[in-house]
This record gives sequence, C-alpha cells and structure tokens, in this order.
Amino acid sequence: MPRRINALASWLHQLEPDEVNAVLVRRRDVADRYLRTLKDLATQLTDPDSVHLAEDALDQGALDVLGAIVALGNSGTVDTVCARLRCSAGDFEKAFERLKLSALAWPDGAALIAVNSVRANGAVRGRLTLRPPAPRVRRAAAVSPVVAAMSTVDGVVRLLAHCEQDSFDARYTGGVATVEIRRVARALRVADPVLRLWLELAVEAQLLGVERGRLLPTKHGDAWLGSQPGPRLAALAEAWQRMDWRPEPDQARAALRDYTGAAGLALRRTALERFSVEEAFADVSEVVAELVWSCPAVHDPRATAAVIGEMESLGLVAGGALTPLGAAVLKNGDVAAAATELMPAAAEKAAFQTDMTAVVNGLPSPELSATLNLVADLEDNDAARVWRLSAGSVRRALDTGLSAEQLLAKLAAVSEASLPQVIEYQVQDVARRHGHLTVADVASCVRAEDSSLLQEIAKSKRLAPLKLRFLAPTVLASAQPMANTLVALRKAGYAPTGVDAGDQSIVDRVERLRAPARGERRQDTWWRTELDDLELTQLAIRLVEQERPTAGRGAPRANAARILRDQNVFLRDEEVFLLASALVDGDRVEIEYASGPRMTETHVIIPAKHLDGVLTAECEDGAARDFTIGHFRKVALPA
Repeated sequence: MPRRINALASWLHQLEPDEVNAVLVRRRDVADRYLRTLKDLATQLTDPDSVHLAEDALDQGALDVLGAIVALGNSGTVDTVCARLRCSAGDFEKAFERLKLSALAWPDGAALIAVNSVRANGAVRGRLTLRPPAPRVRRAAAVSPVVAAMSTVDGVVRLLAHCEQDSFDARYTGGVATVEIRRVARALRVADPVLRLWLELAVEAQLLGVERGRLLPTKHGDAWLGSQPGPRLAALAEAWQRMDWRPEPDQARAALRDYTGAAGLALRRTALERFSVEEAFADVSEVVAELVWSCPAVHDPRATAAVIGEMESLGLVAGGALTPLGAAVLKNGDVAAAATELMPAAAEKAAFQTDMTAVVNGLPSPELSATLNLVADLEDNDAARVWRLSAGSVRRALDTGLSAEQLLAKLAAVSEASLPQVIEYQVQDVARRHGHLTVADVASCVRAEDSSLLQEIAKSKRLAPLKLRFLAPTVLASAQPMANTLVALRKAGYAPTGVDAGDQSIVDRVERLRAPARGERRQDTWWRTELDDLELTQLAIRLVEQERPTAGRGAPRANAARILRDQNVFLRDEEVFLLASALVDGDRVEIEYASGPRMTETHVIIPAKHLDGVLTAECEDGAARDFTIGHFRKVALPA
C-alpha cells in the first residue's frame, strides 16, 4: 500500500490544478479542509471505503479496464490491456480517462497502475463492454396512469382489510416468511411480487405494524383509509422513495426485515432520474440496458426492470415518460397536490342489486365504506368492491339503535337508484323480529312477551350451557353474563337485543386491534462536511501550488522535498523545503533530532546523501553520521 500511495502521489504532482480539481469533484468524500499535501490526498484516495464508493459510480467499460489492469499485476501497458480486452486503443482511452478522473488508475511511465480494488478482481470479462445504443425517444404523449395507480391504492386497502379480518403472521425474528407471502397472495389472488410491494409500501407508510407476531393496521392506517384517493396515493409514493430493499423477481424472498443494504434507495432514485416529462422512451428495455451499463454496481436487468414496474404501478411513469406525480417525487415538489390532481374523486354511490349485493366501481369514499360496512359484509375486493347484505348484517346495523326506516334512508342516500324491493323486505323482516328478545344484565336475564318462545328456548339443548331457568312466565335467568348469553342466543338462530338497567339498547362495540407503526427511516448523515465547487477549486490550487517548484528552487529541490515529506510527519512544509535545499546545495542547517523517548539533540549539519529514509551528513566536528528522517523534529538556519 505505501508504494501505491507514493506512486499515486507522484502522478498527482504531475497534474495541473484544474486536473486535481476534476479528481476532487468526482471524489468529494475525500476532500476536506485539512488536507495539507498531495501525499495526504493520495492516502485518502486509496482508502478502501473511498475506493469502493468511487467504484460504485463506474460504468461497465471502466470496470472492465480496471479489472484488466489489476489482473495484469499493475505491470500492463496500453497494448497488453487492449489485447486482453480485445478492444481498440480509442475505446480503451475513453474508459481509462474515466478511471483517471476518479484517480482509480493512472500511468506510471509505460505501465498502468490501479488502486487496490476488490470489485475489479471479479470484473474481468475478457472483453471491453461498449456503451449500448442510446434509447430511442419520442415526444411524450398524454398517457394516464390513473388505472395502475388506483389498482395499487386499492391493493393496499385490500391488504389492510385482510390483516384486520384474517391472520398475516410475521416471523419471531422479524419480517414475513416466504411461505406466508405465498399464502396471502393466493388469498388475495395476486402474484407474490405484487403482494410484497403492497406490503413494503404499507409498512413504510406506517399503515401496518407488527403486534405479537401478527401484522395489523395501525392508527395511521385508519386515518389513511379515511382519506380520499389522492392523499392515499401521495402517502404511498412518498413511502416508495424510502424503501431500501432490492426487488428480486426471480427469487422467493422474505419481506420487511430481509434487506440487502441501502442499494435499493440508489436503484429507485437513479431509475426515476432517467425519465423525463418532455420525452418518452420508445422501449423501456433499452433504458434498462443503458442503466445497467452506466452503473452496474447499482443496476442489474431484473431489479431495474422491476423498479420501473413499481414506478408504473404508482403512477410515477406512464407511456415511457415521467408523469406530473413522478416529477413532484423526483424534485421534492408538492406530491399531495399532484396525486390529488391525478386520482379521481372517490365513489359516493353504490349499485344495489336484487341478489342482495351492493357494487362499487372504483374507490369508495370513507362515508360510503362506513355505511356499507355497517349494513353488509365485504365479499369481493377486486376491480369492483362487492358488499352482501344478510339477516346477520342487517341485525348488526339495527343493534346500533337504528330503526328500519332510518336504516333504509341511509341506504337510499348512497344508492345510485331506488333500492330493490328485496332489500327493503329483508330490512323490514329482520326489524320485525329484532328486539323480541331482550337480555338483562343480572347474571343475566332473558325476557320476552311470548311465553311460548321462552319455553322453546328453555328446552333447547344448544342453550344448555346457559343453565336457563324461569323467573317469571316472561323472564328467564341465565348463568352466563349478558355478553355470553347474547352470543349463544344468536348462534342458536335468535335475534335478541341487549338492554341496560334503564331498558335502553346497548350498542356492541368491539375494540379493534391495532399495531404500533415502525416509524420513518432517517437517512444517515456523513460526518465530513462536503465542500462546494469553489472550495474544491481553492483546495486543488493550494495543494498543487505549494509543492510546485518556484524561482530559485529547481526540480531537484522539489523532488527531494516530496520524498522527505513522505518520510516525516512532524516537519512543517517550510522546514521540509529548507532541508531539501540544504541537501541539494550542500548548505548548513540546524536540526533537532529525537535520540530517545522524550529526548532531543541539536546538531548543525551539512547533508551529503539521502537514501531509504536515512540522511548521511557531516557534523560540526567533521564526523559523518546517519540520521533517520522520521526522527527530525525541527529544521532551521544556523544562528
């Protein structure tokens, strides 16, 4: 590593300030105000973390050249590298120039030297990969993404409903297993990758959380379900930007906790940046090929194609062009306004059928959903939502204290046409029987005006666990509390109502389980303050000019100073130049020399020879002595 650092430092000394500035612009992670010399810059440029970060920004052609240089042991030439990659000198120079601009490879005479690269060791292909043809473009046409966006929003709604009504288990160690994803995907009749996208979006948007090993809606999810389609889509689009998992369409993958790092963030961001509002790509596969070549560390064909599919399903891209919603996400604009403009208003009416169903095309409004959920059960949740009314669902609505007339009025208010007579008959029939039985909370009591009905109930074997007994011809006592008695009677086919001590109906309210949200991710911040373009330019000029030979100092002095600087970290730059001048001209200098722990000696010497970090000099007494350069603590002119 020291030899490679010295070789890089020597190459940097040959560059002009604008060339050093070009390196700093591409390697901003190493630039800070504390770099003193080009040797310091070379040390930072060869740091493994910085090298890997720079390699991640290389295109495939530059990676191929870097891999060939490393494979040839940093002793290859232009001809040997071209022969290994079977490419022309012109194609090689284009790729090699990109490596030089990133200080990942440079010439050392006829030889080509590269940094200590891990990624390039596996990048030897035997042929230089040329840039693919530019994707064909055309003027962007007005292609509406509303259908795809509505499908995704509707899918997340379906997922939340499934998690509340049925189980969706999470692993003890976190995440959701592949077998569970497949099971729920079959239940919702969607492909596994589609369900995984819905799941990741819902969790990232804090709509779902894990509670006791089960996925459940959160309070954020309740608020999201109560909003209009535009805000729903906006929440999903903003969550999409924060997802850091890489899609693997050809592999069965667990979800939520099965992350591979933050590469998914760069994958989605760079893919979105490639699209434009003004121009549309004729073939998205050509865009995928270009992205894979330009940044193979981030993109691969399957994952990039899957991410573009995600963007289309969220309405960010349509017809090969960026939509207004996609532009708002890309530029951190008003995503909520763009999503609201894109999505149609929620449906306020339902079509009631003679088969006791209510059909809603599109996304229902929160008010419509609340009314239908009150009086019916959701049966189908695909392209159109279907609710089915039954005696049990109507009884549930009447249990809230509504009368038959009030319930029919609520249904008529959300119906596209007049209600079918069969629905009116059903509501009125259930209402006639509703409340014939009342349950009092003693331990509890069952009351009825019809004593023969109580005789029938008392003799029912299905109700034996209640241990019913007559308190009066119209009153039965139950050994179970009121809630248990109500459940048992309803399972036996009766329609009782619960009343309190004042004979007022009690509305059954079940507390819904809710999970805590995971919370939004926070982007990691880098400790180093990034320099702006002006500061980078000033830094490049300072690094180059302070080591460039000036008047009175020839090239030998500059060369000696560079070597001495590499071998001593204690001397200031002025002291290094003074020692170099004394070595070249044979002048006398005074030095402080570390001779032991916390011990220094002062000598006046005339430097004679410098070799392998040791300076041979003549002392004042005429004796020759060797001094280790690293032990010098101060250099000055003699008094």
